Amino acid sequence: MAEVEGVIKYQLDHRGGPPPRARELSVLNAWRTVLFRLRLIGQDPARYGGLGFGNVSIKLDQFGKPTPPFIVSGTQTGSQAELDENGYCLVSYCDPARNYVVAQGPVKPSSEALTHAAVYAADTAIHCVLHVHSPDIWQAAHTLGLPATGPEVRYGTPAMAEAVAHLVTTMGPSDGGVFAMEGHEDGVVAFGVDPSVAGHKLIGLLVRAMEVRQT
Repeated sequence: MAEVEGVIKYQLDHRGGPPPRARELSVLNAWRTVLFRLRLIGQDPARYGGLGFGNVSIKLDQFGKPTPPFIVSGTQTGSQAELDENGYCLVSYCDPARNYVVAQGPVKPSSEALTHAAVYAADTAIHCVLHVHSPDIWQAAHTLGLPATGPEVRYGTPAMAEAVAHLVTTMGPSDGGVFAMEGHEDGVVAFGVDPSVAGHKLIGLLVRAMEVRQT
């Protein structure tokens, strides 16, 4: 049976409340709109059982916390061409080993919240994560030499969080990077020191993937 896309698998302690606020949220949201227009984030009856796909986040600087808080787009918001602040929530705590997430805000966090947390924990310089679905990049991942989590690792699980943390650590400190998720159809994650760095790395890789397809 095919895996159902976009379903929260972790234990969630979610409390309703006002939308999160951060200076960088407007930039993140602008990139989210760009990714929607490129169909890297969205909702399509012909893809993934018609469920929403793709999510974005920014980390908040609170030093000394082993799991830094971050703002992430809400689960199943992919159908919306543009989000306002009510499409985001604050993830204040993650424990991948316990498969546990604490969040506050008007929406529940993305099903990939543990993956976002794993990237931030693995490299403290990273402040943005963009999780998209790109058939072009995913299918060309090996040709492009793209790092990837294994085909046996499923999305939204502690195993994925562990694999992502190991992968980002292995890639080494930098201003950002991109990796594929072999066990998550079309799943690609870009990360960077800010949304613009992550976004440009992703778009640059998409261009390269399209070049591969045309050769």
